[in-house]
Amino acid sequence: MSPPLRGHELFAGLDGATIADFWRFALPDFKMNNARGYLAEFLVHRAMGSSQSRVEWHSHDVETEDGLRIEVKTSAYLQAWEQRRLSAIKFTGLRSKRWNPRTGYADEETYNAHVYVFAVQTARTHEEYDPLDITQWEFSVLGRPVMERLAQKSMSYSTVRRHAGSSVPYSGLAERIWAADPREETA
Repeated sequence: MSPPLRGHELFAGLDGATIADFWRFALPDFKMNNARGYLAEFLVHRAMGSSQSRVEWHSHDVETEDGLRIEVKTSAYLQAWEQRRLSAIKFTGLRSKRWNPRTGYADEETYNAHVYVFAVQTARTHEEYDPLDITQWEFSVLGRPVMERLAQKSMSYSTVRRHAGSSVPYSGLAERIWAADPREETA
């Protein structure tokens, strides 16, 4: 893996354009679904104190130093496009086929993480929306055994909350993730 870019690096032959210029172009608005997803993954990464970089083709989004695999799903009431009403909170792609660079995709979809974090950006008006205000995020957490028992490929927020209990603010996220870690139960 290449060393992480810092933002000041210049493109060769592109008249002073930096990596930060590219980032501003590609991720200008955290209301965009993909950018919001990356931000939620970053928040979980920071909460867990992970030093592992994001790997696009991994079967999970965040990994801790001791190998805890975390899948991060995100949603929001507001989107980057014009809306007539707030979006319903739903999480999709809960199961997937694992990818191996040598053998390709697995035959069957599975739950590939130990813990699933459901992150919701809670602002309900565009005027109050501030994706960098961590108090506007709430998190629900489910361990893989619960996910396997539910056997769903997608879930509404009400289903997640029914099984995860109350959501937690960012300050309680790491503790909730560690509490959901199923690895001790099977060891």
